[in-house]
Amino acid sequence: LSAGVGTVHVLDTIFTMDSFELSWEGLYITLTFSSLIYSVTLGCNLILLLIIATNSNLHQPMYLFLLNLSVNDLIGISAMVPRVMLNMLSQDKAITFLACVIQALCLHIYGGATLLILSVMAFDRYIAICHPLRYHSIMTKGSVMKLSVLAWLVDILLVGVLFVLTLQYPFCRTALSNYYCDNVSILKLTCAKETTVNNIYGLFITGLLHSIGLSSVFFTYIHILITCFRNRSVESNGKAMHTCATHLLVFLIYEFSGFVIVLCYRIPSMPPSLQKFMAMSFFVIPPCINPIIYGVKTKEIKRKLKLVFANKIFPSKVSGYFKRPTINTVA
Repeated sequence: LSAGVGTVHVLDTIFTMDSFELSWEGLYITLTFSSLIYSVTLGCNLILLLIIATNSNLHQPMYLFLLNLSVNDLIGISAMVPRVMLNMLSQDKAITFLACVIQALCLHIYGGATLLILSVMAFDRYIAICHPLRYHSIMTKGSVMKLSVLAWLVDILLVGVLFVLTLQYPFCRTALSNYYCDNVSILKLTCAKETTVNNIYGLFITGLLHSIGLSSVFFTYIHILITCFRNRSVESNGKAMHTCATHLLVFLIYEFSGFVIVLCYRIPSMPPSLQKFMAMSFFVIPPCINPIIYGVKTKEIKRKLKLVFANKIFPSKVSGYFKRPTINTVA
């Protein structure tokens, strides 16, 4: 079908994706690196999920929110990397309409859910450090469930409306301008001559989600710093700063990865293939690093990891069990 001629029947649409312009050597290196990163990310997040899910003493707010973050990380990287690798190996670079929309939905949900889950985690740390005596009465299992569901529902609702606005138009083109599907790329394929509403709404939800993330982190850490200055206990302050540093590092990595995308497309001299590869980092780096950071920096998870591997490698030398922590105001 020639671009701009007639309209395409949506369910029968086959889109053609943009591709990486790589030599055989570059393609081999990129595929190897992508496979390695995806395998490591998949393994680390699944291990983290299993440890949290199978240990009842980790069924506490901070770890349950971390479980949500790992699920979201798996959604993001699984929607991006396998499809990109298939695109590199494919001759026609084709993707069906349904597969394209699903990928785009997953990528947008990943981006929004990360900010909302990190915001909820910031609130949890605020209550734990600034109101420790009320922590267990506020952060009940019911509260954790409601906050988790709310984060997902708000994100899905915002992203869903975005795609409803886009998919209301008929399609006149089939050649995607990107190597993966997102709302902007799909919108460019429609016959729409006026997309002001779509653009304004897209900017609105981007601004809203980032405002929620930044304001929650700013509010949380200002109050935590004030509490630490008032608290003369060096040990308590050390624990508070340790758990906050982990959360803040994850948040900054996510924001930095998003900044890299914006920066790459603002540098005209950068080779297109390098731009595409760097842009993919937004969907790869945070999901890969997050479980490693929490696995290394969070005491309880690290202890469980050591116990699991010790049982596998030296089962006869492992005796007893780690004591269940009495208070989990800070990790």
